[in-house]
Amino acid sequence: QVSLVESGGGSVQAGGSLRLSCAASGYSSRCMGWFRQAPGKEREGVASICSGGVTGYADSVEGRFTISRDTISQDNARNTLYLEMNGLKPEDTAMYYCAARRDYGIWFKGVPFGYWGQGTQVTVSS
Repeated sequence: QVSLVESGGGSVQAGGSLRLSCAASGYSSRCMGWFRQAPGKEREGVASICSGGVTGYADSVEGRFTISRDTISQDNARNTLYLEMNGLKPEDTAMYYCAARRDYGIWFKGVPFGYWGQGTQVTVSS
């Protein structure tokens, strides 16, 4: 059973930084990623990381956000996914979701993501 649990959200002023974490277990996914959804908007891809450390970013966060991943146990399929967010802007305000690759789901950088965490709120004030 896939489990994705996010942490690290909060409220910051514009220009500030936050680091999101996602404890993942139950599935050795080649690709994992971060998505976000603001009120009244569709869920959108933010960043992804696949085998070999290949990363991808949305244009809106390129150069400000960094995605990384630690593999704790390949046998037990446990990973920790991170999203370092710097230079935060009010438009970055959203619920942020950890995601893992599945055969179907929301596509981002050529990969379908269909496993989701419960989300963590990020609020950036001006």
